[in-house]
Amino acid sequence: MPRALAVLIGPMASGKSKIGRRVANELGVDVVDTDKTIVAEFGPIADIFAEQGEKAFRAIEREHVVRALSDPAIVSLGGGAVLDLDTQHDLERLPVVYLTVTPEAVAWRINNDKRPLLAENGLQRWKEIFAERRPIYERLAAMTIDTSSGRLDDMALNIAQWVRAGYPREWEALNV
Repeated sequence: MPRALAVLIGPMASGKSKIGRRVANELGVDVVDTDKTIVAEFGPIADIFAEQGEKAFRAIEREHVVRALSDPAIVSLGGGAVLDLDTQHDLERLPVVYLTVTPEAVAWRINNDKRPLLAENGLQRWKEIFAERRPIYERLAAMTIDTSSGRLDDMALNIAQWVRAGYPREWEALNV
């Protein structure tokens, strides 16, 4: 049974890792970033894609998601983790925060990026991937925060307050 305190999802470069660390610090709990746990065990994600392909990476990612969701922590998922149907099912039972970002704001974040899915046509490819995944992110979200502008510390504090308040559904309309 999943136990994560909150799970951050969203497109590549939306700030999941940075905000996840800040939320965890605010709450005094651990943060589990699945991209980081994969890299620690298998090496760079770009190398996994190049050597084993996306299908193998997604299988590895699913294993790391299962482990991460079992921790009473703030969990940050890679942008494509939500493509897995079992992961979607797990997330339907958890407090999920969708971090979104506009293409204009993300353009500088992915400049010189080494993400394998952005190797060709960086920003255009990001837009295509985001368009494909957006309905999943929106369906799974209990809270949505736009990270296009503003202070990451303020966003993290808002998420931490939402967790402390017991994840009220009306929070988004009142506070974000």
